[in-house]
Amino acid sequence: MPHTKDDFPDALYSAAQVRALDAQLIAAGTAGFELMQRAARATWRAIARRWPQATELTVLAGHGNNAGDGYLVATLARRAGWSVRVLAVGEPRRLQGDAANAHAEAVAVGVPVEPWADDCELRGVLLDALLGTGMSGEVREPYVQAIDTINVSGLPVVAVDIPSGLCADTGRVLGTAVTADLTVTFIGLKLGLFTGDAADRVGELLFNDLHADPDLVEAAPANARLLLPHNLPRLTPRAPTSHKGKFGHVLLIGGDRGFGGAIQMSAESALRCGAGMVSMATRSEHVSAALMRLPEVMVQGTHSANQLMGLLQQASVLVVGPGLGQAAWGRSLLSAAANAPLPHVWDADALNLLSAGDVRLPEHCVITPHPGEAARLLDISTVQVQADRPAAAHALSQKYTATVILKGAGSLIASPDGRLAVCSEGHPAMATAGLGDVLAGVVGALLAQGMESFEAACLAVWLHANAGAQVGRSGRGLAATDLIPAIRQLLEEHSPCLK
Repeated sequence: MPHTKDDFPDALYSAAQVRALDAQLIAAGTAGFELMQRAARATWRAIARRWPQATELTVLAGHGNNAGDGYLVATLARRAGWSVRVLAVGEPRRLQGDAANAHAEAVAVGVPVEPWADDCELRGVLLDALLGTGMSGEVREPYVQAIDTINVSGLPVVAVDIPSGLCADTGRVLGTAVTADLTVTFIGLKLGLFTGDAADRVGELLFNDLHADPDLVEAAPANARLLLPHNLPRLTPRAPTSHKGKFGHVLLIGGDRGFGGAIQMSAESALRCGAGMVSMATRSEHVSAALMRLPEVMVQGTHSANQLMGLLQQASVLVVGPGLGQAAWGRSLLSAAANAPLPHVWDADALNLLSAGDVRLPEHCVITPHPGEAARLLDISTVQVQADRPAAAHALSQKYTATVILKGAGSLIASPDGRLAVCSEGHPAMATAGLGDVLAGVVGALLAQGMESFEAACLAVWLHANAGAQVGRSGRGLAATDLIPAIRQLLEEHSPCLK
C-alpha cells in the first residue's frame, strides 16, 4: 500500500530491523523476488506520476539488492515505451540471487547496460539504485564520482529506498550522498530518513509497505516513533468550573542584562499555551518592559537567590535558562532553582552551566539542547553529535536521567526508559534566534497542565515545528514570537479546551 507524508505509519526502524522484517516476510511465504518486483512497481508508478511528461530514464546501479530494484524499474520503463539505459557502477557479474534475476530480466527486454565511466552522459529522469540501507562506512569510488555526477546534473532524481550515501540509522551523510527529488522507501520507515542530513537529501518521501503482512510488521520491534497528529498526547478538555489554580504555575528564571527578550518570549509562550499562572524572575532592569509586553505575567526583579525562594514555593513548574547568562547572577539563581522539588525545563545557559559542572541537574527534568550544547554536555564534538543524533539523545537521557529534546533538523525526544520520538516537521525560515526560548515555554506550560515529561516534550516539539512550517511559508524574516499565535491555534485544534 502506498503512503505519503499525511498517512505514514509511526514506527521507525534501523536498517538491521528492516532486513530482519524482510527475512521474516520471505520465511512466511512471500518470495524475495516478488518483494523486489513490488518495490520496482511502486517506484515506477511514483516516477510516472511525478514526471508525467518524461520519456527517458537513466538507472545508475550498484551490485546489491538496491541495484536489483533498479534493473526491474528499467524493465518496467522499457515495456512502457521509455528510452532506458542502465549505467552499471557495480559490475553486473557481481550480482547474486534476486538481483541477478532482475538484471537478466532487464537484459531480456532489451535494456542496454553500459559500464559506468566518469564521462558518461546522464539523461532524462535519474534513478539512484547504487547503494542500499546497509551502508555504514564512507562511500568509496567509483560510487563517489557517480553520486557527485548525479548531484551536479540538474536532472530529476529518484532514490530507491534511501538516497545512496545517507545512513539509514542516523541520517548522516557518509562522505557524500545523492540529493534526491523523490525517495520511494519500502516495508518499514528508516529512522535515518527523518533526522540529521536527511532533510537536504530525501526530497519528497513516499512509503510503500509492499503488502507486507500487517501482523508481522506490528510485531516487529521498532527503534523510534514518528510524531504524527494521530499519535500525539492530548490535554484533557477543561470543565466549565475550571479556574487558574488547576492548570499550574510556571516560574521562568532568566534574563540577565542584555538578554531580557529571551525570558519574555518563554513567558509569553507559556501563557499562550494554557498555564494557569506565569511568573518571571529576571533582572530589575527588565521588569518595566516585561510588564508592558505581558501584563498578565507576574514579574519580580531578582538580584539574588534569596529573593527567589518565595517564588519557588509558589511554583509548580520551573523553566530555567533563557537569557540566564553564565555570570555570577545566573549561576546563583540556577543553583537555588536546582534544589526545588518540582518539574524542571532547562534550556540555553542553564545547560552551559550544567556542562561546566557548576550545578547538578535534578532527576526527571526536560533538557532542550541544540547540537553544540549536547556536545558540551557529553564532552564530545558537535560533529560527533550530528554523526549519530539518536545515540547522542539516548546518551544524554541516560547520563542526566532526563527527557531530552535534541533540537535541529529532525528533532529527537529521548526518555531515560529508552523511548525515542522524531519530529520531521519544520521550515528553513526557523533558522533564527529565540525559537528555543519559545519551545521551552511551551514545554513548561504542558507540564503545568499535568502532562508527563516525555509526552509534554513530544507535543511541544510537534506544535513548535508545525507552527514554524506554517509561518515559514512567508519566507525569510520569521521572528520567534511569530510562532506563538500559530502554536496556540494548533494546540486548540489538537486538544480543544471544551469537549
